[in-house]
Amino acid sequence: MSVKYVFVTGGVTSSLGKGIISASLAKLLTARNLRVTIQKFDPYLNVDPGTLNPYEHGECFVTEDGAETDLDLGHYERFLDHYTSKANNVTTGKIYRTVIDKERQGAYLGKTVQIVPHITDEIKRRMLLLGKSGNYDVVITEIGGTVGDMESLPFVEAVRQLQWELPSEDCLVIHLTLVPYLAAAKEIKTKPTQHSVKQLQQNGVQPDVLVCRTEHELSLDVRKKLALFCNVKPGCVIQSIDADTIYQVPLLMRQERLDEIVLEKFGLSDLPQPNMERWEKFVDRLTHPSKIVDIALVGKYVELQDAYKSILESFIHAGAANNCKVKVHPIHSEFINDANVAEKLSGMCGVLVAPGFGERGLEGKISAIKYARENNIPFFGICLGMQMAVVEFARHMAGLPEAVSAEVEANAKIPIIDLMSDQKTTTIKGGTMRLGAYSCELREGSLAYSIYGKKLISERHRHRYELNNDYVAALEAAGMSVTGRNPDTSLAEIVEVRNHPFFIGVQFHPEYKSTPENPQPIFTAFVKAAIKRQEENKNKKEE
Repeated sequence: MSVKYVFVTGGVTSSLGKGIISASLAKLLTARNLRVTIQKFDPYLNVDPGTLNPYEHGECFVTEDGAETDLDLGHYERFLDHYTSKANNVTTGKIYRTVIDKERQGAYLGKTVQIVPHITDEIKRRMLLLGKSGNYDVVITEIGGTVGDMESLPFVEAVRQLQWELPSEDCLVIHLTLVPYLAAAKEIKTKPTQHSVKQLQQNGVQPDVLVCRTEHELSLDVRKKLALFCNVKPGCVIQSIDADTIYQVPLLMRQERLDEIVLEKFGLSDLPQPNMERWEKFVDRLTHPSKIVDIALVGKYVELQDAYKSILESFIHAGAANNCKVKVHPIHSEFINDANVAEKLSGMCGVLVAPGFGERGLEGKISAIKYARENNIPFFGICLGMQMAVVEFARHMAGLPEAVSAEVEANAKIPIIDLMSDQKTTTIKGGTMRLGAYSCELREGSLAYSIYGKKLISERHRHRYELNNDYVAALEAAGMSVTGRNPDTSLAEIVEVRNHPFFIGVQFHPEYKSTPENPQPIFTAFVKAAIKRQEENKNKKEE
């Protein structure tokens, strides 16, 4: 069977959910025993999102092989339950850098380098790259941005050329668009979609399928009208109605026959029906929880939920595993201190201190950690959250009141958190951190060992600073243990506070590997500890 290529474009407005639709289609096709992967082409000039502020672009997702990518790759992994790689996220910056480097090397034999054909040829090469690996039956490519955007034009042109070059049974274009409902007129309006498709057609691309985001059911008449004016078959206009959770979308797309439409175009209609039993059970647990637990998320980017996307999704997975809804309370670390911390964390049954960079909000994180430690509230610190847990414990329990991170004070007297040795000579910021999966060896008898149930684990990283091993002995003597280390570098990966119900900090980012069907173990254990705390509080009140 030849490799099949699906291209997903978007129109009318951004944030319609191209990534979720792409991931949902991939989930349905995978459930039919096809080998599927998804890639994202982003139109910005940054080489990757690694240097972008979370307020600008949301979370920077990190793959197993150390690529800093768009957060949509997190959705891809969560829906497909297998890893993506550096090849799955391509930006305009990567394309132009490759073409310019080749020009400098004389690869174009003196020709004038232009958008067409040189930039579009490089885009096409990368669009087909995963398909040529021999590992996949279907490659789904999400085109970032909105049709009509100037920066997206080379990608749309590349799709036009591939739609012409590839056999028609090997190429399909899905256009995701908005069909708004005007409350004043009490009507669904198709004109924005008509204009969006017209723009796409002017660029030479004809969509095969229209997926229409809508708040209301689309009648058969509306679908026929869209099909007529957008030049697609009537059965290929499907609705994507607003759902309570993104994890319902694959099931809704199955009801709309999206996977069947795609397979009919590819000549693969004889494949077995998708086996979605595990997914359906997860969605059922998710939508019918037996209890609710309150957990504080203390961070400095809480105004934008996409900044902590993988953490929030990990709570959803862990909550479902515990038949519980996790009600996450975002608390801005810049506005929390020793004077108001009790009020801010009142009623919380767990405290997660989030990762981040820079000095802003650090003292607030330390106040939250101290309160959780002293009041036996389950605590979970990730990356910078773990580092601040070390600083807090060193200051208040280990007799090191001047302990600080070198990220805040370069010439600190007690740099208990210090720059990694291989980072001290680095001046380039992009792609130079400790990135991707690294091994961690767990201490037997520790909380971490009981959570994972094995001695050697692998988790993904994204950091420059580390716990300074010169101070580990003082921490151990005061009651904080290093229970996880990298076996090759002796880098401290996990710390725990002894004689506490649940207190764990990790240098890595466990949220990157959590999926609905395989929730991350620490998140699952943390939610379980928070539920236990809630039950204990309830029993005390009843007494």
